[in-house]
Amino acid sequence: MMLRALAALTLTFGISAAFAQTTWPNQTEGDYIIKDFHFASGETLPELKMHYTTLGTAKRNAAGEIINGVLLLHGTSGAGTDWLRPSLGDELFGAGQPLDSAKYFIILPDGIGRGGSSKPSDALRAKFPHFRYHDIVTSEHRLITEGLNVRHLRLVLGSSMGGMHSWMWGYMYPDLMDGLVPIASQPIEISGRNWISRRIAIEAIRHDPDWNEGNYATKPTHYIHTAPFGALMVESPVRLQEMAGTREAADALYQKWVAEVAKGDANDQTYAIEAILDYNPAPELGKITAKLLAINFADDEVNPPALGVVEPAIRQIKGAQYALVPASAETHGHFTHLRAAIWKPYLAAFMKELD
Repeated sequence: MMLRALAALTLTFGISAAFAQTTWPNQTEGDYIIKDFHFASGETLPELKMHYTTLGTAKRNAAGEIINGVLLLHGTSGAGTDWLRPSLGDELFGAGQPLDSAKYFIILPDGIGRGGSSKPSDALRAKFPHFRYHDIVTSEHRLITEGLNVRHLRLVLGSSMGGMHSWMWGYMYPDLMDGLVPIASQPIEISGRNWISRRIAIEAIRHDPDWNEGNYATKPTHYIHTAPFGALMVESPVRLQEMAGTREAADALYQKWVAEVAKGDANDQTYAIEAILDYNPAPELGKITAKLLAINFADDEVNPPALGVVEPAIRQIKGAQYALVPASAETHGHFTHLRAAIWKPYLAAFMKELD
């Protein structure tokens, strides 16, 4: 659930953007165009482009429909190809790994507003429809079922924003998947410190002297100096101290964060942050019928376990499980979701149960 303004900061935390394995079996990219897409706001787009990456081995029924799909959902600041980074793909897709690409057909969509999918910065800027999480999930469902002809998903797994979307997939399309694994998320309305931090980011952009109601000719440049505040929410304080143990080191880290934020687009950032406004799966949890495993991290200050909201939530779902990964020298707060080696043992056991 990290802010889009922090999109490139994961590089600072030691996760290389260069893929250790550049190509997985049958890895391809494509676009699916949804004609006349209607958003929940009542706005429409004549063409909504959904970009995606697929890899692995598709198994089909007699009608030619894919029946072994695995859908992986990215975070607010990412895109589908985030799952190809070494700390995720190399831990998940190899032979004998939990999501072995020889066994599953793996789908990595870019949500609306991200990656190669339609987004404000393409052309429309502030005239782009104001999308929400239900729009993102609905459009990805159409990509899966209409564009890729997937009849059944073995698993829907997401982390951060993708984790929140996983809860939504569970109650919006309960018969579509066998398993759900929401990671680094909570099934409640975004509120408290989580929302306040997002509101700070939004207001910083909208009060930027160059904002011009989103119709700027050149990128706003003032808000970028406060945007790194979000990193203080998503990274472990212990890891931050290790990276910035002196004032000089902290200053250098701050300047690097500012430079990375400056590469983004202010409209894309505000749209991505505000997309969360319709998120509240709590009243819908009883509709989930798929087997569910929620995974969170003890040092995640974005989803602090002290709130005690996950345990009562999963009790509404038959057979649901909850794994809270203890803090350690290897965990990175909310950013632990980008390090599959830490949480994949829970996923591996869950996949065996599905089998």
